[in-house]
Amino acid sequence: MCYNLSGQVSICKLYRTTVHLSRGRAVREEVHDCPWPSGIPGLFEAHRRHERRDAAEHRQRILEVARRLFAEHGVEAVSMHQIARDAKIGQGTLYRRYAHKGELCMDLLQERQERFVEEITVLLTATATSPALERLDGVLTHVVALLEEQGALLMPLAGIDARYGLCGESDNSRRISLQHAGYFLWLQELIAGLLAEAVERGELGALDVPYTTDAILATLHPMFYHFQRQERGFSQGRILQGLRRIYIDGVKMQRNTDELADI
Repeated sequence: MCYNLSGQVSICKLYRTTVHLSRGRAVREEVHDCPWPSGIPGLFEAHRRHERRDAAEHRQRILEVARRLFAEHGVEAVSMHQIARDAKIGQGTLYRRYAHKGELCMDLLQERQERFVEEITVLLTATATSPALERLDGVLTHVVALLEEQGALLMPLAGIDARYGLCGESDNSRRISLQHAGYFLWLQELIAGLLAEAVERGELGALDVPYTTDAILATLHPMFYHFQRQERGFSQGRILQGLRRIYIDGVKMQRNTDELADI
């Protein structure tokens, strides 16, 4: 299953395809039945499907201006007021489209995240007969690459800075919770599926799959990734190697230790 931003369950064939692939069962024909596995870009699908021509033009202008300003000044330094001014639209028009900067970033992320899902689908198709932990390694590699490439846009969704809220408003109740965003929940189910398959195939011993999945995702949270890159000074490669040592090699070593203890 996949979820929308409100946490409600919604069936999505693309997600089911990816999970089936993670378990070695390719169901490629389902990939295009749903353009996105869950809620991140789906937040705007209904609006796009029925929006008037002038509304579509406004949205495109907003995104073009935001993309340029973010590239020039960084996401953190650009305000919603500046985006509205440079797009030559009223702030009311901007806020009717995007309640806060996180939603705008979400829209900008859609194309890249759709490609990410396709990349994972291709990866799991090509490695359908490979060990589950090897496929998990491939997924982690792609996620870290996405964080490195799109971290500046992902941070507003993670609520890393109060300035990403409703432009100075103290009430951030309308901010998107990344833990309940579709992309996060889709990735959670995918990783859990690969870990469960690894246990079933005997690649590792008994494992608390939900806890281990949450631990992996905590490390892959944009806010924590930003902290490790900017505050700790860890390289992208060092973070990826750390993930591998703990959650790929580490769980395999735990299995060996358990087996030795039983002898």
